Amino acid sequence: MTDRLALALDRASAARLIPGNALRHIPDSVAALEAMLELIAGARRTVHFENYIIRGDRTGRRFAAALAEKARAGVRVRVLYDALGSIATRSRFWRGLRTAGADVRAFRPLLTSGPFDVFSRDHRKLIVVDGREAMLGGLCIGDEWAGDPKRGRMPWRDTMVSVCGPAVAALEGSFGRVWATTGEPLPRDAFPPPADKCGSSALRVIDGVPTQSRAYRAVQLLAAAAEERLWITDAYMVAPPPLYASIVDAAKSGVDVRLLLPGTSDIPLVSRLTRIGYRGLLRAGARIFEYSGPMIHAKTMVVDREWARVGSTNLNLSSLLGNYELDIVAECDSLTEALAAQFRHDTAQSREIVLLERRRMPARLIPAPGVPAPAPVPHKRSRRELQAAAAIALVQVAGGARRMLAGAAATALAVLGGLLLVFPRAMSIVLATGALAAALGLVVYAVARRRTRRRTDAA
Repeated sequence: MTDRLALALDRASAARLIPGNALRHIPDSVAALEAMLELIAGARRTVHFENYIIRGDRTGRRFAAALAEKARAGVRVRVLYDALGSIATRSRFWRGLRTAGADVRAFRPLLTSGPFDVFSRDHRKLIVVDGREAMLGGLCIGDEWAGDPKRGRMPWRDTMVSVCGPAVAALEGSFGRVWATTGEPLPRDAFPPPADKCGSSALRVIDGVPTQSRAYRAVQLLAAAAEERLWITDAYMVAPPPLYASIVDAAKSGVDVRLLLPGTSDIPLVSRLTRIGYRGLLRAGARIFEYSGPMIHAKTMVVDREWARVGSTNLNLSSLLGNYELDIVAECDSLTEALAAQFRHDTAQSREIVLLERRRMPARLIPAPGVPAPAPVPHKRSRRELQAAAAIALVQVAGGARRMLAGAAATALAVLGGLLLVFPRAMSIVLATGALAAALGLVVYAVARRRTRRRTDAA
């Protein structure tokens, strides 16, 4: 069974199992940023740096300074950023890196890309140094991930994994393939021979390519193969129907299915779409937790005690089918247990959502009764988070207004229909008189407007 599943994963993900690696789980965004900067500082030959968002803020400037220093020292620094994700970063930021000697490329600039290419982005987060060590996961380069203790702003919760061993060559090759879509490919000397074994962990590098659905098929296989537990952390989960059905079926068959999702999202619309799927999952026996911190941005999966997935792919159509993404699926007891421990830690800081069934009304989503709410995290919202909260409030107010207007309209139509049934002749006369009066009023208004326009033109 395991051998057949391994073969299925190989084919579904177009990735072979690479043994002999050491993996380090970094669930703290601030620590992950520091680890990336340390990796850059230790570079001797090459730095390959790829990210969906590289901001020009305080955190972005720290990375720019570190990369520029290495470029000036003769290290071959190559930076690949997504033109849409980094749209707010000014051109002088990139110009400073180029002046220092770094090779900087934008993935699919908005004005020169085709109409369909604009919707397919480079959503990956990867750094590879000297062909010896790499880091990947969900973390972008910006102050949201660094936080600002002086202003009371907590960092977003994200996950990165450090990799050393033979799999680093596969990650560097993945960088090279996306780099080649933006211009001249990497020279041959940019690819060192695979590193020696440095651990006992085996993993697959899933190179997400638009329309090929490699991560989609791998995740669906893992969900279908789960026997004991299926614990998913996702930032923007709007699972396609087949994947959603696989998760529901796992829960119905007795698998311990748990989902950890943001309680506060920077994209409110996605959060509301995610909640649409709650009822089916809860009725199937899954448990759903909403994180109480500022934002959880990680994309991880724990399957039984054997498999762990970490990467940039969110469980939605955009990531699974449309973007360039990068994930690893590891067969590593230590990483699996580290992710499981982090999942328990995060759910302890979350509120569990349950379904309250009502006799004559649709079921309602509520926090689990009898469970004390987690202590609020002291966090002063940034401007982006305030904008997201304002958007949520606006949607809620608009929804309430729509419901109020719909109720009033339904009442008025019901009264009108009743009167037409009881007094058909009288109501017909009333309606006809009203329609004629309205038509006459519109004619008078149109004539008056024409006369006013003529007088204005004459003057």
